[in-house]
Amino acid sequence: MDEPALKAVLPRQHVVEVGGLRIGLVHDAGPRVGREARLAARFEDCRAVVYGHTHVPQLEHFQHLWVLNPGSPTDRRSQPVHTMLVLKVGGGRITPELVTL
Repeated sequence: MDEPALKAVLPRQHVVEVGGLRIGLVHDAGPRVGREARLAARFEDCRAVVYGHTHVPQLEHFQHLWVLNPGSPTDRRSQPVHTMLVLKVGGGRITPELVTL
């Protein structure tokens, strides 16, 4: 939904390091079928990947990776409630929590 000029300067994906753990960020994770396997291969050096686009919350551990979608705190679309995600990082672990608003 961003302006073309903004899209042109933003990376298609980004990786951040928090507490010594790598977390991948991507807006659109692609089709639902096979999504977790694709993300695990695409972010093989990460412990979690957070994506958006669908506004459908997801909190799933797949192979080495947490696959996470916060849903949306503002535009729930087809979801029954507004949601967001809190990640706790410490002790070499990532603990995700889906928060219903």
